[in-house]
Amino acid sequence: MSASAWLEQLRDNGYRITAARRAVVETVQTATRALTPIEVYGLARKKDRALGLVTVYRTLEKLEELHLIQRVHQPMGCQAFISAGHGHQHLLLCQGCGQVEFFEGDDLDALMRSIAKKTGYQIKEHWLQLFGLCANCRA
Repeated sequence: MSASAWLEQLRDNGYRITAARRAVVETVQTATRALTPIEVYGLARKKDRALGLVTVYRTLEKLEELHLIQRVHQPMGCQAFISAGHGHQHLLLCQGCGQVEFFEGDDLDALMRSIAKKTGYQIKEHWLQLFGLCANCRA
């Protein structure tokens, strides 16, 4: 989905499309790695010097609400964001360069049934992120 489609969805949900919001959307939408809000701020400020950090956080929050981006939890504790995958996909994250790849695979049914049985939980959904080094970082 293009940045203009993201902006249209924001507009349809009551957000004014400002140069600052446009800069945030374009930055996140074109990213090939997960970006922290501070990284989004730094990159998007190159497009709009008037951008404020509050606008970054509010825009990211709304994009996540609209399922256009998804939150990435990183081992060092800082949240980051990446364009949302299509359908049910999991994430591979490179700990060297931050590259993100989506992969499919729902071979977790037996594990989820076992966990549900042991804990008494009725599991509704799952989210899987795997961390490692991409081929470029291993080279």
